[in-house]
Amino acid sequence: MDAETFADWGVDYLKYDNCFTDGSKPELRYPKMRDELLKTGRPIFYSLCEWGVDHPSTWGIKVGNSWRTTPDINNTWSSILNRADLNSKWAEYAGPGGWNDPDMLEVGNDNATREEYKAHFSLWALMKAPLLIGCDVRSMSPVTMKILSNAEVIAVNQDPLGIQGKKVYKYDGLEVWAGPLSDNRIVVILFNRRELSAEITVKWEDIGLNPSEEVQIRNLWKHKNLTNPGRGSLTSSVKSHAAKMFIFTRIQK
Repeated sequence: MDAETFADWGVDYLKYDNCFTDGSKPELRYPKMRDELLKTGRPIFYSLCEWGVDHPSTWGIKVGNSWRTTPDINNTWSSILNRADLNSKWAEYAGPGGWNDPDMLEVGNDNATREEYKAHFSLWALMKAPLLIGCDVRSMSPVTMKILSNAEVIAVNQDPLGIQGKKVYKYDGLEVWAGPLSDNRIVVILFNRRELSAEITVKWEDIGLNPSEEVQIRNLWKHKNLTNPGRGSLTSSVKSHAAKMFIFTRIQK
């Protein structure tokens, strides 16, 4: 099987895995397929999958379009959390044309709750991770379809600014994740890892806002704007193993 065959088949995406290698370093092995794909003349998204072994975030942009930052994910809450944490620390290396990849989505594989899968999808979207559906699309439930087709969350993932969001605050299982969006907006996730519901506060200074700035806040899962403009901080109650996802838009005066 060679690059020309993939091009002849009309392939748009090639994931080049790390199984059964010849023992050579990934930095030397992966560019060979890049060069062969380029020779075909067909634009094929080149996904490097060496499981984050040699820190591909630091060299992947010269080779492919995305690179795995983690070992393989599995359909457990602990695995989802671990892959999110591993991927977040490489945020500065991602951008248009080259993306950190914490592995495919587990949404719909029926080993987590609805709230856990919503949190999973929210975090991957904020991190600009490839949103690769990992369940059987032929038998997706209506709940799974609703999560995976949330257009407002997908728009965050596809935002043209292309800057990966990351974890900006944590305390005892309560976290704030955030990142910049186009048009001077900010995406914010309040994330509760605890076993009980809890209030989480995001402070303006933690997400790059001046404490005196007013913002319009939109809840991306409820598809509604909060009634009152926010200023200084936002506190919200978040269920166990759940996330609330917002877009903050500065109010111009």
